[in-house]
Amino acid sequence: MKTNIGVFFGGRSTEHEISVISASQAMHAIDRSKYDVTPIYITKDGRWFTGDALFDVANYRDTDALLKQCRQVYMEPEYGNYNLYLSRKPMFSSPVAAHLDVAIPVLHGTNVEDGVFQGILESIGIPFAGCNVLASANGMDKITMKQILNSCDIPVVPYIWFTDNQWNAGKDEIIEKIENKLGYPVIVKPANLGSSVGIGRAANRQDLITKIDEAEKYSARLLVEHMVDNLQEINCSVLGDVDDYRMSVLEEPIKAGEILSYEDKYMGGTKGSKGMQSAQKRIPADLPEETTKRIQFLAGETFRVLSCHGVSRVDVIVDRTDGAIYVNEINTIPGSLSFYLWEATGLPFQELMDTLVKLALKRKRMQGLKTVSYGQNIFSLSGGIKGAKGVKSKL
Repeated sequence: MKTNIGVFFGGRSTEHEISVISASQAMHAIDRSKYDVTPIYITKDGRWFTGDALFDVANYRDTDALLKQCRQVYMEPEYGNYNLYLSRKPMFSSPVAAHLDVAIPVLHGTNVEDGVFQGILESIGIPFAGCNVLASANGMDKITMKQILNSCDIPVVPYIWFTDNQWNAGKDEIIEKIENKLGYPVIVKPANLGSSVGIGRAANRQDLITKIDEAEKYSARLLVEHMVDNLQEINCSVLGDVDDYRMSVLEEPIKAGEILSYEDKYMGGTKGSKGMQSAQKRIPADLPEETTKRIQFLAGETFRVLSCHGVSRVDVIVDRTDGAIYVNEINTIPGSLSFYLWEATGLPFQELMDTLVKLALKRKRMQGLKTVSYGQNIFSLSGGIKGAKGVKSKL
């Protein structure tokens, strides 16, 4: 019997459509001689559906018509139960839509890539590829990510962070702090979004106010960074786990403006139908060998100190003025799973998906060696429970 892979995608996220594209690419790359594939599409309002119609990305042009061809499903929050159940239980047949052996989340953005969905999978106990709750949350939140990297001597650009409530209660104080510590220009970002959503450059005070007001529409935590004007953006993918990982060749994305925008990443060439693969880029990046090795090292260190798993993409900034290299962010579930970087490194997409399945099963085996509970029931011990103040038992 083949291993059945459940591929989860979509979700309550501003990057919903990009997830659909990435998942479609991934599902078509899986070796069907070794694996069965069950698509699980999460709608923008959080409902789960499965069905063969989900394999064709063209069907998503009319979501209502698509869902009529699918069945709504769910998983029970029961450890060890890997079944996918039909929401409408049939009268005379099994309510099980599919039994999953491995889960591969291909989800981008808030509510799905940030540890929220990973917590569901961990509660159920199903083997899954990709970062766990902690690594997903830290990787998604640009503020905590920078704090961790900074404490591990991984260079990041100077920054200031604050909440939307702090901004609305004390704009003048925050502006003064930004101008004194960072100066202009700066770049404003929501703390926990990807795909360049809500990001903007500010060259003066009025720009700053406008860009922060825009960014707070998307996130309660906001980040303002020193803007490296004469920069070169370089990306590197990392594959594996914290004990055994490897780095891809490097890419240099080509942006149309000052910042690599959502449109640059996903709407180039084929109107978004090929995800990150369609974005203009140089692969491999044209860099000196020493710079290439330094960036690959920093990408690997970022993956390691954040305790990542599966495939990630680390984005760095090279200051052309002085050659300084800064880690900008990590994408714990990168667009298109960065398959094009691995193909350029010599690993075909099919083998990348096979590697992710093996990583999921390896982590599950290793987790099985750890103690998570004790077999003894302390309530059955003689003498009762000492120190349980205020606890009374009434018969």
